[in-house]
Amino acid sequence: MPNKLDQLKQLTDVVADSGDIEAMKAYLPMDATTNPSLLLKAAALPQYAELVSNAKTHAHEQGGSGQEMLDTCIDRLAVLIGSEIIGIIPGRVSTEVDARLSFDCDAMVARARHLISEYESLGLGRERVLIKLASTWEGIRAADVLEKESINCNLTLLFSFAQAQACADAGAFLVSPFVGRIYDWWKLKSGEDYVGASDPGVQSVSRIFSYYKSHGYATVVMGASFRNTGQIEALAGCDRLTISPALMEELAADQGTLARALDGENPRASEAKINLDEPGFRLALNEDAMATEKLAEGIRLFAADTLTLEKQLGD
Repeated sequence: MPNKLDQLKQLTDVVADSGDIEAMKAYLPMDATTNPSLLLKAAALPQYAELVSNAKTHAHEQGGSGQEMLDTCIDRLAVLIGSEIIGIIPGRVSTEVDARLSFDCDAMVARARHLISEYESLGLGRERVLIKLASTWEGIRAADVLEKESINCNLTLLFSFAQAQACADAGAFLVSPFVGRIYDWWKLKSGEDYVGASDPGVQSVSRIFSYYKSHGYATVVMGASFRNTGQIEALAGCDRLTISPALMEELAADQGTLARALDGENPRASEAKINLDEPGFRLALNEDAMATEKLAEGIRLFAADTLTLEKQLGD
């Protein structure tokens, strides 16, 4: 019998949540996602030393102020690592816009266009890339602009149903609900160690999946940020799941049977379709304490890792 990772690939498109090229080669995912935290880890690895050097050289050649050079360097490094990954996977790599821009729509649009131009300068088309944006109101509006330019977006740091509704209405290519971070918040609040379908993170993705499929949205649902394989198994059948190499290894070592949990052809019953305007979105997000806290925390963490990466690259 195929192992659970191979069985999962028959039900769901598996995406590597990693910047580790060796992991891509080992587990052969369809797509890959990166973020500032993963870039920070990758930049410290010896095998990426040449890419770091190339990014620094490119930034100096482009010139500009100190901050402009750092921005250019980080974007170039992200694109160089993304390009290496694209050479291994058949699908797309997700590359993230600086989290510090999460409340500036115009700045996110400009940075996304720059990332795409960097990929195109290396001979890689935008059809191989997803631009990651935080699922703030401003990030969702940026996605609305970019999707019209055939720059497909991955709306990340998604914790609430309101965020998911607004992302789909904006025509976002893909959303990444953060299963593990939702689970973390509720476990800390309740003291309960949730398992399988009772997991609040799993329930969040299941609800979004059913809503999208019931109302004919084309937006792809990609569960992210997993803490254990049980969460992954409870979402088998979701459009995509982005999984760390460690959890892919666990699934590959498991010879048990994996059952389909979600079915896009026969979605579970869902609530009525709602189109949120900005006040409605902000109120709904504000009413969700978990989502409000985790979104703010996620932006802070990614921003902090970007600052650390800047210091590392500036040495």
